Amino acid sequence: MAFNFGGAKTTASVAPLFGGFGTTTTSAPSTGFSFGGFGQTTTAAPTFGFGTATTSAPAFGAGLGSTAPTTTTTSIFGGGAFGTQQPALGGLGATTFGGFGAQQQQKPGIFAQPTSTQNNVLLNTATALSMPTVFNDERDAVLARWNQLQAFWGTGKGYYNGTAPPVEFTSENHFCRFKAVGYSCIPSARDEDGLVALDFNKKDQDVRNAQQQLVESLHKILGSKPTHSVNVESVRPLPQDKSEVVIYIIERNPNGTSRRISASELFNFLNQTHVKTQLTQLGVVNMVAKTTLTAAQIKQLTDTPPAGIDPLIWEQAKKDNPDPERLIPVPMIGFGELHRRLKLQEYQTKQHQGRLDAIAGNITGIQGNMSTMQSKIQQYRRKLQELSHRVLEVLIRQEAYRKSGYAIQADEEQLRVQLEAIQVELNAPMQFKGRLNELMSQIRMQQMPSGRAEERYSMEATMQEELRQHIKQQQEGLTHLIGIIKDDMEDLKVIEQGLAEVTQHHRR
Repeated sequence: MAFNFGGAKTTASVAPLFGGFGTTTTSAPSTGFSFGGFGQTTTAAPTFGFGTATTSAPAFGAGLGSTAPTTTTTSIFGGGAFGTQQPALGGLGATTFGGFGAQQQQKPGIFAQPTSTQNNVLLNTATALSMPTVFNDERDAVLARWNQLQAFWGTGKGYYNGTAPPVEFTSENHFCRFKAVGYSCIPSARDEDGLVALDFNKKDQDVRNAQQQLVESLHKILGSKPTHSVNVESVRPLPQDKSEVVIYIIERNPNGTSRRISASELFNFLNQTHVKTQLTQLGVVNMVAKTTLTAAQIKQLTDTPPAGIDPLIWEQAKKDNPDPERLIPVPMIGFGELHRRLKLQEYQTKQHQGRLDAIAGNITGIQGNMSTMQSKIQQYRRKLQELSHRVLEVLIRQEAYRKSGYAIQADEEQLRVQLEAIQVELNAPMQFKGRLNELMSQIRMQQMPSGRAEERYSMEATMQEELRQHIKQQQEGLTHLIGIIKDDMEDLKVIEQGLAEVTQHHRR
């Protein structure tokens, strides 16, 4: 994205929202389309206390059958309403839930039609930038330039008359240069799905460890009705060590049927003051109903340029929308919003990288398992072939034993004739046997590196062991025979010495 640092006619480039990668992000007070005031802070909620004592709340079914109250939809752009009364929606159009009952100043919405008060503010702003009449001398020109600098920066006060109060320069004013247009993902969940997102000021792992206590606490807040059951759709981490828990309520009727409480109905119930207090005790810091926008609502939001955005830039942003079915253009005003989006992008990139690493690990494990399975398959194939041969031998012997004493039948005689014909055909010198001999000769010629035919033999392991044992026995026999011969030679020497001594004695 690029901010407009030039003249008023410069077109600010647009870039898609990268915070959620197509999912609704709820790190700001309003999911998906809240670009909340970058100078605001969220009131810290009490300690994460699942299972803590909560004050009694009215039964959840008390307001479910009646008409859901309408709430003025607000935008964090200017902190005000869009100018129409409509049910609270997830993302753009959801009532700001930031402080759980904290009083928020209502300002004119960015999509509301200009009023006389706004026209007066715009006129006073233009006067402060062009012709201030505070000193009625040359100092007013210097003051006008200072007011222009403050308006371009989007902060400060602009004095235009010595008796009138100054105008406040905010980033939403028409002359602020640090603004652009991006895109946010339109929520895809329906109101009938009944999904409501609760943001906790605790890590996702802590929430998962205490998930059962959380469900029990929410069930108590809803009136502990046996016909209502709290279900957790998902738990995912958020930046700044926070987490988002998406819940829905199932109502079981006495006739056996069941239905999901709509998201707007559940949101309106949880948005009551006394219920907010109990949710705050659980550690909830934000709440959003995950519901999609109708075509009429999207048209209403896109037809009127937001406050402070040039209509030409807004029209160009709508034409450059890469996916009009899933994305909607939204203004990005100030460095705070740019920094928030950058943090969301970095966080989401880390989440995706972690998921890719997990997938890569799973693929490596699957590849190892596949190699092991392939080797086992080869082993089982060899074993199957051996067993098939053994079964065939058994069948042959059984059939031979069963047919012993009987004359050769006609089908057996046909098989014998066919086998003899195949044997004769194989032994014919000018057919298959000649071809086989020719192939064997060619193979031997290819195996002669020095012009001499070197035949190679292979021997089975059992035969090699038998031959080794036989040669060993022969060697042992030869060794024993050599020992006997040596003993006999020593005996002969003793005999010769004895004969020599007898002969000498007789001569004397």
